[in-house]
Amino acid sequence: MFETIVWATDGSELADRALPLVTELARAHGSKIVAVHANELLGGRFGGAPLRADEPDVRERIEQQVAELKAEGFDTELKVMSGTAEIAELIAHAAADVDADLIVVGTHGRGGFTSAVLGSVARGLLHWSRCPVLAIPPARETVEASEQATVA
Repeated sequence: MFETIVWATDGSELADRALPLVTELARAHGSKIVAVHANELLGGRFGGAPLRADEPDVRERIEQQVAELKAEGFDTELKVMSGTAEIAELIAHAAADVDADLIVVGTHGRGGFTSAVLGSVARGLLHWSRCPVLAIPPARETVEASEQATVA
């Protein structure tokens, strides 16, 4: 059913939480895994500089994860997308390029006002993607701790 699964990753713990499900689905369906990392660039006078200062470290970490997946026997590749478009749009274009059947992405699990103000890659993917999107929320304990810290 899923010949190609895109794992959208920014190198964060939230993205890493989605990886076990990606590998489980890939194992069950004999799927290829395409790790997609979108590198948003600042335009204008910044001359295409990466938005995140730690971008080289993040990229190296994701490359290591892809190598580990290959060592485990998964057909895996890394696709890095760079541009001034929204992260979700870059990921969706990468998924279309590899003819993905599914995109799996970690999410903060925020809804309502917070999501509307901060934006959401998962929400953007629902708009841009041509294939189904599976959003993996953080662990319940993480959400509760975050909510308590916000209230305090």
